[in-house]
Amino acid sequence: MFVASSYPLLDVFWTTLWIMGFFLWIWLAVLCFTDIFRSRDMGGFHKAAWVIAIFVLPLVGVLVYLLVRGGKMQAHAEEAAAAQDEAARQYIKSVTGGNGNGSTGTADELTKLVRLRDSGALTPEEYDREKARILAGSH
Repeated sequence: MFVASSYPLLDVFWTTLWIMGFFLWIWLAVLCFTDIFRSRDMGGFHKAAWVIAIFVLPLVGVLVYLLVRGGKMQAHAEEAAAAQDEAARQYIKSVTGGNGNGSTGTADELTKLVRLRDSGALTPEEYDREKARILAGSH
């Protein structure tokens, strides 16, 4: 017997919709739990109450949390993204040697020095002296 005759296309559609809804709810619940534990504006009692509410009434708890604290969730996400961006910028500056005021890093200076040597603007002795100066200044 064919599978299509025992499981119509509309049933496949509804099953797919239910599965997607279930995974959407799981994703929202994880976001809510993440926000609950990230929130610095809630005390321990409020955090525990929200966790219990989401466990006892899963769908209603998540929806109420989104309605009540949705704006705070967005603010927390923006703060986290800004902190992560700043940390990445600081790391990049520390690795490249840039200090953020328009000066170039050691790698950029060495690249320019090699171009000057290759173009003949610097003698090999001048190149070695400037290279040693740049490398000594990077430590």
